[in-house]
Amino acid sequence: MFKLKKSLIYIISIIFIMCTILSTQSYAGDEQYVWSEELEETVTTSSETENENSLKLESGGVILIEQNTGKILYSYNEHQQLRPASVTKVMPILLIMEAVDSGQLNLTDKIPCSENANSMGGSQIWLDTKETLTVDEMLKAICVVSANDCTVAMAEYLAGTEESFVELMNKRAKELGMNDTTFKNCHGLDEDGHLTSAYDISLMARELLTKHPTITNYTTIWMDSLRDGKSELVNTNKLIRNYKGATGLKTGSTSLALYNLAASATRDNLSLIAVIMKAPTTKIRFAEAQKLLDYGFANYSYKEFGKKGETVKELQVEKGVETTVNAIYEETASVLIKKGQEKNVTQNINLDGKISAPIEKGQKIGEVIFELDGATIATVNLISDKEVKKVNLWNVTTNLYEKWFNLTRKNLT
Repeated sequence: MFKLKKSLIYIISIIFIMCTILSTQSYAGDEQYVWSEELEETVTTSSETENENSLKLESGGVILIEQNTGKILYSYNEHQQLRPASVTKVMPILLIMEAVDSGQLNLTDKIPCSENANSMGGSQIWLDTKETLTVDEMLKAICVVSANDCTVAMAEYLAGTEESFVELMNKRAKELGMNDTTFKNCHGLDEDGHLTSAYDISLMARELLTKHPTITNYTTIWMDSLRDGKSELVNTNKLIRNYKGATGLKTGSTSLALYNLAASATRDNLSLIAVIMKAPTTKIRFAEAQKLLDYGFANYSYKEFGKKGETVKELQVEKGVETTVNAIYEETASVLIKKGQEKNVTQNINLDGKISAPIEKGQKIGEVIFELDGATIATVNLISDKEVKKVNLWNVTTNLYEKWFNLTRKNLT
């Protein structure tokens, strides 16, 4: 009887352990989960890093940057190599948008689905090898529901094979200075050696948002559909619905990567990108991204002092067919500063009183230097708003003739 009871206890224990494992394997996030012992790991950091982590975040690596300047506003473990999961797709999206904006690809182009793309697991819209979707529809599926099948289909269309496309991804990563990154696939499903860092993710996210801002037409979609309404899409990034000013960007999660997020938002001309890697839960992922963004918006502002093309000063031109030229801002004059310091910013305009012809339109003729407490925080070039040719016998004669002709025609009328 004792042996029977002991056997029953042993069997019940086995059943309990199996149930625990099965419940751990349940689907979560935006990738298909494969159970791993790493799920039981807790995120640990060094005491030195803990001291730097003033916001007391629980994620494995984080960074907050200002989008226009790329300045780091907060970070810890930002260079630690971790598994990116579907945040990987920021790079394929960047390559797709580069192809679209360069004219290599049109949003109306039809993209086929191969057997390889059809066989992808994890997040997908179940592409059929007999159907085609437009680039516009593919982007929508990739950005909104992190569709692995659509990502692979686009990769094969652009580069011939997924392997060739991954080579392009790694090449572009090197060009962007993503030195912590090695891509092994284009979708982000777990693969040994497929690693990046919070810092590197912020680099490619910034490149995408600054150079191809129309991507937010897709990354800000909360709910939509494909296939004439038959396929419903709901964004995996909950901040799109719940966070003021959210502009994107990409979620990612697997059993090994845990929960990742590249989140972007804009308020009052200040654009921020927050990256969360290896958050313990999806709830913590979104909460800590929001905490980073809140920190940025609460402590920093993007102050604009002049718009691109705006005239700063009129200059006298010597030896020119025209006597003056306007010095205009080459780019919008704006600086990132901590809130409360706006009044302490000074600007110094460096210009010659007179300049000599010839002068090309767009030629640099000076600069404006912005300083805060004696330190330079930004420099903006001043350029000529027009071309001014040097005086010679021919153009003086031509200029006098044009003035005489215009004056004569005006008197006749």
